[in-house]
Amino acid sequence: MSEHSKIVFIRHAQSQWNLENRFSGWADMPLSSKGEAEGQQAAKLIASHHIPFDYAYSSMLTRAKTTLEIILEAIPQQPSVDIDWRINERHYGALQGMNKTETLEKYGEQQYFRWRRGYADHPPALADDDPRHPRFDPLFDELPRDILPNTESLADTEKRIVEFWQEKILPQIRGGKNILISAHGNTLRALFKHLNKLSVDEVEKLEVPTGKPILYSFDQHAKVLHSEYLAEKATAC
Repeated sequence: MSEHSKIVFIRHAQSQWNLENRFSGWADMPLSSKGEAEGQQAAKLIASHHIPFDYAYSSMLTRAKTTLEIILEAIPQQPSVDIDWRINERHYGALQGMNKTETLEKYGEQQYFRWRRGYADHPPALADDDPRHPRFDPLFDELPRDILPNTESLADTEKRIVEFWQEKILPQIRGGKNILISAHGNTLRALFKHLNKLSVDEVEKLEVPTGKPILYSFDQHAKVLHSEYLAEKATAC
């Protein structure tokens, strides 16, 4: 058992909708060709640190799962892998699939910022019969209907990712385990708010780039000891 638990977080590499500058949310799309290269670069970087991972986690979405697969293939290791819906990206409601530049031009800078970055702000909700609603996506058929969102704030996203953290990750940290988590920009922003005790203003300004591994170290009481981007060696938050 190691004295300190290490967790590497990564926002999935660039997806096709990242490339197209569209709100992704729970829409399931593959990595772009640049994203595949980003994933390979991240994989080499993580492998160079020789961290023996005990567990690995991903959201249900292809862009996160593929990023994790690329990394595990390069390490190479065989940690226990778990897929959890609570790691899914924030649901952007009726903005899902819309071009961000066009949304900015249509609704103005202030409203765009509140929908995209605001902590408590909800984008317009999807109608129950909207084909973009998660209830119509076979990927989520096994999830209870009452947990499928039609829109989410970052506060909503924080609630579910912290629940995941407390249920699955805290016991492993206390056991000195090392973990790899492939997630999304908003789930990581929400989780870092919790871990680093960020204010609402701080988390609204926080950016998490695609494909850049972030290393956190924890003591046996799950207290954060250190965090840094592996590539730039800069403080994560």
